[in-house]
Amino acid sequence: MKQYYFVLMMVLLCPPAFASDTVLEEYVKAFDYDSRLEMKTSSKQLLDMLEDGKAVLVDIRFKEEQEAWGPSFALKIPLNELPVRLSELPKDKIIVTACPHKDRAIIAMSYLRSKGLPARYLTDGLIGLVENLRGDDALYFLKMLNDQ
Repeated sequence: MKQYYFVLMMVLLCPPAFASDTVLEEYVKAFDYDSRLEMKTSSKQLLDMLEDGKAVLVDIRFKEEQEAWGPSFALKIPLNELPVRLSELPKDKIIVTACPHKDRAIIAMSYLRSKGLPARYLTDGLIGLVENLRGDDALYFLKMLNDQ
C-alpha cells in the first residue's frame, strides 16, 4: 500500500515535467478530504456510471497486456501513449483510468487532471472489475451496453 502512495506523491510533487503545470499545482494546493474521495471510483460505482453514460473506462496497460485480456468496452490507451492520444478522450464524461491494481491508473489520473480533465482511478483495478462482472451481473451489463 505504501508504494502506491509513494508513486502518487512522486508524480504529483517531484517530476520537472509537472513543476510548471499550474492546473496540477492548483489541484494539489486545494487538495482536501473531498478531493481524496472524488479522485477514486470503485468497480461498482464505475458500472453504475457507465450504465448512466456518465463515464468512460480507459485501460492504460501496455498493448501486450490489453491484447492478452481486458474489458472489451474500455478505451485502450497505454499510459505511455496518453500524452499523444488525449484527443481520443471524451470531454463530457468522467474518465476512469484502470490497470490490474491501481499504480499506473493513479499516474494516468494525475496526468489527466494536470490537463484539466475530470479523471478518477479505479480503486480495485481491473481485477476488482472482473469480480463484479460475473454471471448474471455480466449478462445484465452486456445487455445494458448493447441497448445504449
